[in-house]
Amino acid sequence: MGTLSAYLHQLGSPRWFFSLSRPWGIGFAAVGATLLAVGWVWGLVFAPPDYQQGNSFRIIYVHVPSAHLAEALYLAMGAAGVVLLVWRMKLADMFIAVVAPVGMAMAGIALATGAIWGRPTWGAWWVWDARTTSMLALFFLYVGVIGLRQAIPSPRQAGRAAAVLAVVGTVNVPIVKYSVDWWLTLHQPASFTLTSAPAMPPSMWVPLLVNVVGLYSFAAALIVAGMRNEILHRERDAQWVRDQLRSGEREGPAPRMGEPSAGVREGPAPRMEEPSAGEREGRSPSKKEPSAGVREGRSPSKKGKREGPAPRSGK
Repeated sequence: MGTLSAYLHQLGSPRWFFSLSRPWGIGFAAVGATLLAVGWVWGLVFAPPDYQQGNSFRIIYVHVPSAHLAEALYLAMGAAGVVLLVWRMKLADMFIAVVAPVGMAMAGIALATGAIWGRPTWGAWWVWDARTTSMLALFFLYVGVIGLRQAIPSPRQAGRAAAVLAVVGTVNVPIVKYSVDWWLTLHQPASFTLTSAPAMPPSMWVPLLVNVVGLYSFAAALIVAGMRNEILHRERDAQWVRDQLRSGEREGPAPRMGEPSAGVREGPAPRMEEPSAGEREGRSPSKKEPSAGVREGRSPSKKGKREGPAPRSGK
């Protein structure tokens, strides 16, 4: 228990999160891209058509995962708001700032695909039933969180205001989820429930589940990458961030064979055929250039004799 508590405490530190999270983003991105590719091809090409809606039902493989993710991200954002308001953790404020645009995009995709699906099914692009109205409210809640952060000049006050709105807005998530059970709507019941088996055959709901998990993984990769960028932006004056940038972690990989290293690119050593800095200043004359004393006439060289020859004997 003590080890877990210490690990969670370290994970709440921006520095520790940055150092630990790089493999997470790569793993989530790989899993998400793979599952989405498999799920979309499976659902959009190989799944059988619905006996009532035909092929128009295939938009479910985009609509349902985005709607589920939009609800889950707002709940996560509300939990981070509680952490920020109670424990004042900077990482929770960064999490809200990063998750809000992702959640807004997912809610927008759910609304757009729902309208496309509703046109051939209901005969209308939009109906003001409980599900569509509550999902639209969820979209505007995301917009409100983003707008509050941009409208308030003080970063601390903006974070606290956004956290309060995130916590209060979680009331809308159960309304979105259970609106088809509480009110008479045009929407079909939930595709997945914990208490009963899916109504669809496995050839339809398995690719849907693959898409849901894939979109969750891909969103996690986006959030991890956004958190890392947000940490670097906010902690840019910290010494550890300067050390990270100086070490080349974010500047790029090590130079390949045949490329000069960073030190060589910044300050190359003088070449053999070029005079060194000391020679150019006159401290160590080279063979090709007369010394300062010769130029001043103290020790005449052959060149100096040509400039001022001594009188010959007999004259």
